[in-house]
Amino acid sequence: MTTNVGGVDKLIRIILGLGIIGAGVYYQSWWGAIGAIPLLTAFIGYCPAYPLFGISSCCDKKE
Repeated sequence: MTTNVGGVDKLIRIILGLGIIGAGVYYQSWWGAIGAIPLLTAFIGYCPAYPLFGISSCCDKKE
């Protein structure tokens, strides 16, 4: 499993995940638990949907 989530993508996922969790807590809905998905993918640096579409937001610096 190679890293396919870049720095900006990680930041967006963390903000989005925290926002979804916050909305779930505010509205007292279990749907806020979905916010754990973007947080998890940000922290492990891998998104399982990206390989399906051939996407990678991680910049490969090969010197």
